[in-house]
Amino acid sequence: MNNETTQHSGAWVTFTYAASLGSAAMVACGILFLPVDIWIKGYLAMGVVMLVQSCITATKTVRDVHEGRRMVNRIEDAKTERLLMSVGKD
Repeated sequence: MNNETTQHSGAWVTFTYAASLGSAAMVACGILFLPVDIWIKGYLAMGVVMLVQSCITATKTVRDVHEGRRMVNRIEDAKTERLLMSVGKD
C-alpha cells in the first residue's frame, strides 16, 4: 500500500495566500477606479465575488472526489490483500 501524502512548504502556502490577496486587491482597485456609474461597479464586484466563490467550490469538489476515490482504492486494496493472505495460508 502507498501511504504517501504531499506536504506543502510554508513558503508555498504563504505565496498562494499573497497571490490571492494581491489579485483580489488589483481587481478591487480596477473596479473602484473604473470610470463608470456606481451600479456598474457593483455589478462587476458581484460578478467577481461569485467567480471566486465558484472557483473555491469547484476546487473543493475536485479534491473531495479525488480523496473519495483514494479511500475506495484503499478499501479495495485491503480486501484484495486479505483475500491473498487467506489463499496463501491454505
